[in-house]
Amino acid sequence: MRHAGLVFQRKQSRWYGKHLHQVKLECWLLTLWCGPADRQLESGDVLVHVNGEVTTQFLKLEALLDDNVDKKIELQIERGGTSLTFSIVVQDLHSITPDYFLEVSGAVIHSLSYQQARNFCFQCGLVYVSNPGYMLSRAGIPRHAIIKKFADDEISQLEDVISVLSKLCRGDRVPLEYISYKDRHRRKSALVTIDRHEWYDAPKIYTRDDSSGLWIARPAIQPPTLQLSPCSSNVTQGLNSQSSLLNSESTPAEGTDQANNQELTHDIMITEASYEHISEEAHSREECDVETNKQQVQENLSSDEIAAADLSLPEIGEMKLETQGTTEITVSNGYEGVSAAETNASFAECVVEPTLVKMEVNVPPSCLLDGIHSVHSSGTGVVVHHSEDMGLVAIDKNTVQTSACDVMLSFAAFPIEIPGEVVFLHPVYNYALVAYDPSALGAVGASMVRAAELLPVPALCRGDPIYLIGLSKNQRAKSRKSFVTNPYVTLNVGHADPPRYRAINMEVIELDTDFGNAFTGVLCNEHGKVQAIWGSFSNKPKSCNTTSKDHQFVRGVPIYMISQVLDKIISGANGPALLINGVKRSMPLVRTLEAELYSRLLSKARSFGLGDEWIQRLVKKDPMRRQVLRVKGCLAGSNTENLLKQGDMLLAINKEPVTCFQDIENACQALENCVDSDGKLKITICRQGAEVDLLVGTDIRDGNGTMRAISWCGCLVQDPHSAVRALGFLPGEGHGVYAAMWCRGSPAERYALGALIWIVQVNGKPTPDLDAFVNVTKGLRYDEFVRVKTINLDGEATCANFEAGLALLAYMGVEI
Repeated sequence: MRHAGLVFQRKQSRWYGKHLHQVKLECWLLTLWCGPADRQLESGDVLVHVNGEVTTQFLKLEALLDDNVDKKIELQIERGGTSLTFSIVVQDLHSITPDYFLEVSGAVIHSLSYQQARNFCFQCGLVYVSNPGYMLSRAGIPRHAIIKKFADDEISQLEDVISVLSKLCRGDRVPLEYISYKDRHRRKSALVTIDRHEWYDAPKIYTRDDSSGLWIARPAIQPPTLQLSPCSSNVTQGLNSQSSLLNSESTPAEGTDQANNQELTHDIMITEASYEHISEEAHSREECDVETNKQQVQENLSSDEIAAADLSLPEIGEMKLETQGTTEITVSNGYEGVSAAETNASFAECVVEPTLVKMEVNVPPSCLLDGIHSVHSSGTGVVVHHSEDMGLVAIDKNTVQTSACDVMLSFAAFPIEIPGEVVFLHPVYNYALVAYDPSALGAVGASMVRAAELLPVPALCRGDPIYLIGLSKNQRAKSRKSFVTNPYVTLNVGHADPPRYRAINMEVIELDTDFGNAFTGVLCNEHGKVQAIWGSFSNKPKSCNTTSKDHQFVRGVPIYMISQVLDKIISGANGPALLINGVKRSMPLVRTLEAELYSRLLSKARSFGLGDEWIQRLVKKDPMRRQVLRVKGCLAGSNTENLLKQGDMLLAINKEPVTCFQDIENACQALENCVDSDGKLKITICRQGAEVDLLVGTDIRDGNGTMRAISWCGCLVQDPHSAVRALGFLPGEGHGVYAAMWCRGSPAERYALGALIWIVQVNGKPTPDLDAFVNVTKGLRYDEFVRVKTINLDGEATCANFEAGLALLAYMGVEI
């Protein structure tokens, strides 16, 4: 189609005083187009003649325009009873229709088309954000934004964006100014972080080939151009190779990631919901005043909508504590001092505040592994180690769900924001450790930030006074004195759908009062010694509730769970080496009994056949808990499978009675110190009223989480993670590979491959693991028919058939 920068509307009206009805064309000019008719025609003009011919039909008008492309036509119009004639050049519609676009970090950017310019009343050719992807949505830039300035350079065309990108390094944080059609008269600014982990492929230009109908990809910038920023190289060196990255091949018809905001359900793993309100994710923390909550863990709910934390920081200087009763804060290095008397801060708050960190976590849509339920989260962590070459922050695992994420740390002690890296995810307990580079804080910041003093023993008891301290949404310390109502609440978190991490085999701390289900921080004594982190947990939605939002609750995680691993990291462990800030460190391995347990009161256990002798021994061992641990299920593929059965009651390990999860943890750790240990525990159980002795093997897990995944046909496949294995079932055909998610518009959606399934065969060839899967899929030809055998979570086998075609080629397997 060709046009002259006009939009015509057909109307029927009565001419002056005449009784004849005549069809006329009313035309108006869309403002700000800067087209050929700009400043000549106006809205409401009545078109009468085109090149001297009376024109009253669209078909005739279109033919005239098509026959005069790049030529002048004469238009005679009526404007307010006055006849006017204009000579206007007919513009080629294809010249203002984009035939190429830029893809960078999942974002799709191109020139504003004629159609969208008409919809939004903008000028054609502006730099238009069709899909914000990960990098732009993380900065809060919405879909349909018009980029006006990037890294202080004015942007008028797509080539300007490419030029700016070629000058930037991975990890750089630069400002970006944009306007929105909803608020076109004011520019808005955002801080964009260049993808430093390369979650996505390098920026590419896709050009439409009209002869073949394909989009041909080519690099937008030279690969060596986008280097790692010097300010973040020390933090990320050596870690990128151990993260799950999703890259794409430069092939025709290659698809782009259409997911902006992920809302994971049973059968649809990626939706097309807008990502522009990422700051309103339900997992973001907000300060809310809630009455005392003494309900059980499974009854706790989270707020439906929680605003994201404000990143503004208080002006806090160096703390000076001369005596335990002193609460004065003296400030150095030019920062204004604030006394404790002015802030009504307790001694414990003054001691702990410099150790607190506000953490913002973003997960790329391309790395939604392990059933992750949120792409954005925030919470308060505590610095547990701070030296010249490494800093470590402890935080709940509900905030940091995976190592494949971007973490930004904001310190309460010093107004600065720096990146962090996830270095340890406990395979069982609800906590993670995030490393940062102290040199990135500068000399002043590094001197003001300090590590908290941990107090793993003695354990908290019922009635102990405790201080709950954390950071509010404006980065200021907030505390209250509470009392421990129950120091060993056994968690009972049900299975989520889809399967994802849930805390099991844990005893947590419950208080009489707190700041609500969104406030996280630490629990410390009156001297500021940290005894627990006040962390966030996630529970599955109630079945009667149709919303897909998770229910969040907060409980205390005893600090001894963290200090054991922390000591091994600092002193050197026996696990795989990890390069942190340029220094190789051996990370610890965790030996665990891979069986899900729950507590049962001895009064109930008696009804299940537990004898009086064992009841007396367990009461003598632990007169406070008066409980026995019972098996709920074993993780599929573990050494406990087929040995421990549902309903077994654990009585003793190595002839020593066990009454809590810590007893099992201590027994597993004792195996590490035993040189001739075969990794097995001598467990005494009660099964159907009979005492049975078993030799049960333990499993060794690392703290890396899922470190390998493969993108194939729009599916992200991985090894089955712990939450899937906790269902107690794995396919008999070598366990297969697990499809964690799929992308909209991909062959996986088109041919109903789906997610939450195991892929056990491709074209009749078994795929027992990721290596076998890679070998099978890499051998597929362009024109080959593909048959995939799958097994769902219920054990039902199905077969998905892929027709040969370009769609399959676009999503051929790429190992990450």
